[in-house]
Order: sequence, then C-alpha cells, then structure tokens
Amino acid sequence: MANKLISQMGLPLPIANVFAARSIITAKDALSLPESDLMALLDLGRDQVLSAIARISEITCPPYQTVLSLMEDRRSSGCHGGRLRTLLKGLDEALGGGIPPGLLTELVGPSGIGKTQFCLKLSLIAALPTCYGGLNGRVIYIDTESKFSSRRIIEIGENSFPQIFQTEGMAQEMAGRIVVLRPASLSEFTQSLEKIKLSLIQREVNLLIIDSMAGLISVNPRENESCTRGSRQQPLGWTLSFLKSVAEFSRIPIVVTNQVRGQSTEAFHYPFEGLGGDDNVTSERLESHLVAALGIQWAHAVTIRLVLEAHSGQRYIKVAKSPFSPPLAFPFIVDSSGIVPLSDDGIELTGQEISTIRFQVQQI
Repeated sequence: MANKLISQMGLPLPIANVFAARSIITAKDALSLPESDLMALLDLGRDQVLSAIARISEITCPPYQTVLSLMEDRRSSGCHGGRLRTLLKGLDEALGGGIPPGLLTELVGPSGIGKTQFCLKLSLIAALPTCYGGLNGRVIYIDTESKFSSRRIIEIGENSFPQIFQTEGMAQEMAGRIVVLRPASLSEFTQSLEKIKLSLIQREVNLLIIDSMAGLISVNPRENESCTRGSRQQPLGWTLSFLKSVAEFSRIPIVVTNQVRGQSTEAFHYPFEGLGGDDNVTSERLESHLVAALGIQWAHAVTIRLVLEAHSGQRYIKVAKSPFSPPLAFPFIVDSSGIVPLSDDGIELTGQEISTIRFQVQQI
C-alpha cells in the first residue's frame, strides 16, 4: 500500500503536480514527512496539505472489513472472484477458483519442466470470452528468454479449445489480444514496465506474465557471494515494489516464472512412494535436488508459489505456498494441448517435500 503512486490518487491536478515536482511520488514519501515539513517543501497552505494527506491516507489505508463483508464481496463478484482458471480442476479448487487477481503468483522449476507451456495456456485462457471461462481481455507477455512460440500457442488453442479456434477468424482474434514484449536487458525490461504501467493500472490488461524474472537478474557466477547478493538487491527490489503496486491497483493476476539453483541434500520420498529395492534407490540417486532462485526477498514477496518438478518418471505441480490451500501436489503431462492433469486429487505434502524441488536426471 505504501508504494501506491500519488499521481493515481485523484488529487487536484495542480496539487498532484506540486508533489511530483518535489519528487514526492508515493504514499510512503508523503506520509513519512511531518505536516510542517510538507508545507515548507510543497509551499502550500495548511488546509491544502491536510486535505491532500487525508486523501492519500484514505486510499493507502482502506477501512477494515469483517469476515462477513468479505464473504459478501466474494459472493457478489461470483464464485471465482475474478480468478483466472488454469483448467487444472484440482489446482483451481485448491486456489479457490484459479489464480487470484491482485497478487503475485510464481511458477518455479527447472528448465524444460513446463513453465512456459503453462504460461502460454494461461495467456489463451485470459484472452477467451467469459462464456468459455476466460477473462475476455488483453494479455501482456514479457518474454525475457525468447521462449514464446506463436506456433505453439495456436497449437495449444486448437487442441484445448477446438470449438473456438475452428470458428473463422477466432484464432486471429485471440492471438491479437496477446501482446509480447522481448526486452534484451534489465534496463529495457524496466522501460517496458514503465510504458505499460498506465495500461495495467487502468485495467486495459487482464493478465501480466513475466517469463522469466531470474533470466534478467543474473550475475557472474565467479563473483563472491557478498557481491552476488548485493548486485541483485537493487533491481530486484525495484521490480518487486513495482509489481506489487501494480497488482494492488489493477487487481489483475500477475504470473512470474523463476528458475532454480542446485542444493546438496539427501534424497527423500513422497509418502505414496514405495522404497522398494536397489532399482528404486538407484533411481533416486539420479535426481537433482534444487531450490528456487532469487532468494528470500523474492520468496517472501510472492503470495503463491507453484513448483513444477519431476521425479520417479512423473511430473508434478505442487502448491508450495498459498494462503488458500495446504501444500498439495498434482501429477501432469505436457501434450499438444499444453499442461494436462492426470488426477484432480491432490497429494498432501509435509516437511522437506514442500520446499525442495526435484528433477530427474537421465542416466548416461
């Protein structure tokens, strides 16, 4: 809330311009200064400053709501509350109807596990008419690793929604609703975010996807650990602040993919796996144990973390972090229609199973 922009708070234009001219951009900037300092800095009268601060405080600190009022709000907005369905029934149920608006949702997993395939399908779903379960809106897809494939997204559409894509002109209409940006550097990425900020805040866009964030905030592996940590903080902090602010204002789903890094740990088993004999032990030893990249600051900022992993010859998507669901894992495959669930029943997870990411390594 503190990062909300004063320019978007409905202040009289002359007053808003004075704040901007004095580099008081966010609610935090204004509310952290005493009244007398603001009067001197802005060269405004006491009544004008008090009126502006009252308006900023009202928007930044909304009134409390009871549980009953929250339930009524959700009922009035529909059973899904503006959520973006994933079409993975079990996952949607676990998330309360789909990916929620106004929050950051992270997809994390090793390369080739299906993160981009998931993002492509989410893009299509968001662009679909509401009568088909979509959001009937535009999508901004920020492709930082040049993995977006227009041919693949049409293939997913034709196989997932044949009744729509077989209609003349519908494929072109759906594709026209998805805007792809390909920043080649971190500076281009920040410029892209600034350019689309107004469209996001004015709700001209129904879904923002960034695939991937870790691909931009990369460092030289030869640098020491302290430099590595320091070099990430500034760009990562700015991006987090921007995305959370946009999420709060626009009330749209924001999906960001993340990469993984290695971790030295012993193998472990899900409760439903048998430990068997030597063959099973050998299979487990061929698995890499990984953790999400970008560190603790990023992990705390995302509201929902969906982990995609592979082990024992099967891919899983698991809800590793969510205020709406306990930790659950759902098996899936990737085929011509994108990510497809193998079961709608979630497998409950505990302990180390929740945070560690496994990826099966092929034996050479």
